[in-house]
Amino acid sequence: MDRLDIRSPKRNKRMQVGWEGFFPYYAGYPEVFANALLRSANLAPEGIVFDPWNGSGTTTYAASELGMKAVGLDVNPVMVIVARARLLPVSEADSIEPLAQDIVRTARVRVENVSDQDPLCAWFTAETAAFVRSVERSIAKRLLGRMTLRAGGANFDSLSGLAATFYVALFNVCRAMASSFRTSNPTWIRLPKEEEARIDVPHRDITERFLTNLQHMVQALTTRVAQKGVERGVSELKIADTTKYALQPESVDIVLTSPPYCTRIDYAAATRIELAVIAPLISGTPDELSRLMIGSTRVSKNPIAVSPTWGPRCLKFLDQIRSHPSKASAGYYYKTHLDYFDKMERSIEKFTSALKPDGSAIMVVQDSYYKDIHNDLPSILAEIAAGHGLTLKRREDFYLRRSMSGINPHTRLYGRSPGAVEAVLCFSKTKN
Repeated sequence: MDRLDIRSPKRNKRMQVGWEGFFPYYAGYPEVFANALLRSANLAPEGIVFDPWNGSGTTTYAASELGMKAVGLDVNPVMVIVARARLLPVSEADSIEPLAQDIVRTARVRVENVSDQDPLCAWFTAETAAFVRSVERSIAKRLLGRMTLRAGGANFDSLSGLAATFYVALFNVCRAMASSFRTSNPTWIRLPKEEEARIDVPHRDITERFLTNLQHMVQALTTRVAQKGVERGVSELKIADTTKYALQPESVDIVLTSPPYCTRIDYAAATRIELAVIAPLISGTPDELSRLMIGSTRVSKNPIAVSPTWGPRCLKFLDQIRSHPSKASAGYYYKTHLDYFDKMERSIEKFTSALKPDGSAIMVVQDSYYKDIHNDLPSILAEIAAGHGLTLKRREDFYLRRSMSGINPHTRLYGRSPGAVEAVLCFSKTKN
């Protein structure tokens, strides 16, 4: 573990330039962190990198650039699309602009009719939503085949990087058009109130934004600097629930991931506008997706019992929440934390079984607060991991001046710092 090159996992907007600038989705750590760590891990040529919470694909992208094989999971189809687009090879750049012209030409000729139930109508007028839907349907018609388009919802595991790139461009257009509904949380586009006017954008402007976005993506892709003498590795991306999905036992060399934060971030709501764009391709509702996620604001419908395997720190923290005098602490908030730790333990158990006997697991974990109670999540997860065969060998702490939870104005009510500690936890698998 001492050989690992551990740099700051702090996210820096100044690093999100060029190709990386088109994937500004909230991530646990920057690409330079993942690249340095994986490069120093000295994996065998056939070694496999695994990220059970792959999100926007930082781990799989870094592994691919280093010529490594990687597997990335995420339960949110939006993030699988984003991670897939991020892996687009430079060889595809020349086909983007002619395809884009064909797609917008088709969209102009046949504008889709939309009902007021189309999720895009939450932000846009019927006419604007209809044209966005026409562009989305044109992308599907041109770039999705039988392997992807299936009854009951698309198979995003088979989605091409080229198709994913067009969807990301449309995501960016819709997010920019709906920017007036952005909240203090920079990742969040809120739902408009019933009395608020919906956004109306002329078809020509939508077309121009879409084409310009893709042109800039082509420019960024073609100027991306590849690793000299390194053939890009193959990455396998899947939509999967980490509490249930199991890789082949003892098949993974290293796990590199950042688990969802224990700060009640609804990641489904954070991508609600993107989910609206791909609504014809997905089965289920955003609410159902939210309930699957770890750290969701949606309380599990099934009762969850406290488990002693969560460790003494976790049990003490939960007891403090339940006995807190604030409203709903003993009810709703206690239940959301039970849901978090139950899902987290089951996920850790799954990816530990996938590690080889001499494998390593690196988790980037951020602490937080519930009201005035410190949630020492790095230490809690270290205790849970220890109960499933992982031994903590190294820990590096980095202080963040401002965290996502610190944006909440209620932080000041409890006299706490808006910052947080980002801990890099390095585990080895205990040999039987």
